[in-house]
Amino acid sequence: MENAKARLQRLASHFVSAAPDTPEKEGQTSYDHRHNFHSLSPTAFLERAASIEPDALAVYHRTANNKILRRSYAEVADRARGLAYYLRQHNYKRVGILCPNTPAFLESLFGIAAAGAVSIAVNYRLKKDDISYIMTHSGVDIIITDAEFTSLLDNYSAANPSVPIIIDNDTDATEGELSGPFDDAVLEGLTYDHQHSSQGWAGLETQVQGEESVIALAYTSGTTARPKGVEYTHRGVYLAALGNVIESGLNYHIGRCKYLWTLPMFHATGWTFPWAITAVRGTHYCLRKIDYPEIWRLLKEEKITHFNAAPTVNTLLCAAKEAEKLEHAVRVTVAASPPTAHLFETMTALNLHPVHVYGLTETYGPITKGYHMPSWEDLPLAEKYRKMARQGHGFITSQSARVIKPDQEPGVLIDVAKNGLEIGEIVFAGNICAKGYYRDPEATRKLWEGGVSHSGDLAVMHEDGAIQILDRAKDIIISGGENISSVALESMLVTHPDILEAGVVAVADSHWGERPKAYITVKSGHSLKGDDVIDWAKHKSDISKFMVPREVEVVDELPKTSTGKLKKNVLREWAKKSHS
Repeated sequence: MENAKARLQRLASHFVSAAPDTPEKEGQTSYDHRHNFHSLSPTAFLERAASIEPDALAVYHRTANNKILRRSYAEVADRARGLAYYLRQHNYKRVGILCPNTPAFLESLFGIAAAGAVSIAVNYRLKKDDISYIMTHSGVDIIITDAEFTSLLDNYSAANPSVPIIIDNDTDATEGELSGPFDDAVLEGLTYDHQHSSQGWAGLETQVQGEESVIALAYTSGTTARPKGVEYTHRGVYLAALGNVIESGLNYHIGRCKYLWTLPMFHATGWTFPWAITAVRGTHYCLRKIDYPEIWRLLKEEKITHFNAAPTVNTLLCAAKEAEKLEHAVRVTVAASPPTAHLFETMTALNLHPVHVYGLTETYGPITKGYHMPSWEDLPLAEKYRKMARQGHGFITSQSARVIKPDQEPGVLIDVAKNGLEIGEIVFAGNICAKGYYRDPEATRKLWEGGVSHSGDLAVMHEDGAIQILDRAKDIIISGGENISSVALESMLVTHPDILEAGVVAVADSHWGERPKAYITVKSGHSLKGDDVIDWAKHKSDISKFMVPREVEVVDELPKTSTGKLKKNVLREWAKKSHS
């Protein structure tokens, strides 16, 4: 019979690690020896798609020379592989991308990562100085650019003549007179692979050693300060992409999704949709620029199933003369700025069904979703669409979104009441929050103060746990002690039958401290005066009296960022000048 000491030793053995030379111990210290583990990298999605369905249509694109280009997954995978070997051969580690939504952009994202390099996609709508700053700050050692935007690199190239630039002509040719340096680089890489044992994808990094290593730098727009480089990891992109597959409903049991690239790929690396669409072997319908007649043609003729767009793009799309109710349903992932209930009602009437998400560059794009509840179908339409316009709950691959009380001691996190009234800041934690800002430890510290990622957006939390944005902190209007949400007022103004878009900012008031001023655009074929809107707001709308703007100015166009967000800082400058 076992004595007491032996029994205790046997029991204790269940709670201590195995000896250092055992397989179990090795498995705990190194992932290489675990059979139930592989590192997470979205780069493998392309190789996987090409091996499962090589002839599936990966890309449909109208090129710069006005030809329709179609490429299979086998072709796209070969081209990305060729680029990867080219970059490896020359030991390039940081690759700038200055392109519109083209096949070359898509291929580059996969090829750069497969080479073990970092991609830096840059907004081509920025000023030359900002583009030069981003390329310099990120330390690129080569740049891939579309032929149309080569001149935007003049300042950078003058200061950095040793950094090579590969130009993509975006034509339907892959060799010969119409092809260009990008195609030549792809061919050189494929030749290199062929001459060195033809390892194919096996010789590239589809499974990275460290999934927390950086796959891309996504730069912020820099409207009020220098752009900051947000660090995206392989793991983060992988999980954000899978989240988008689920939350935007990209996977099909029969057939596959047809995704239209209205969202710029440079914006938060296209919210990780380059990887998400590829993961489900969907077709990427690339689009060089926003062209509403062309978008409606593709929706009708190509039977597009999905696209992503900011509220302003959806507003103008619905107002286009080509707009009509589609025969098939299209899922439209809407984000970038808070949409209105009125917009969602308008979209749904055209068979464009909103998938409402919210996020930031610092969260790989979407991180919350306004989940549509079956019970909402029994609500009055106005109430149903108001609920749809909320920012909702945290993604399936994220932790729950929180709204915390402002003005607390550093590191103190207290949630607001779930009453839809108490205002606080939205914060995040979990898998799809970016590591931080590249070469900016102080900004990273502020981003992660208290162990959560701060958004700077003010919101309330409803009883069901759904969050709803009211404003950025600087956009709340405090008038006579009342807090006025510019977002809420804008949402109410656009219910006027003649108003297309609205932007609201605070102006100084000697009596109330601040008051709202509205800038509006009018629908095509309609006419409207500011006084007409004020009269309607006072007597016919649901706008509370303390929120009614004393001034409404009709403008031809509202100022927006490259991603469709309203430039409130510009509106404030307009208002300041008009009142001075």
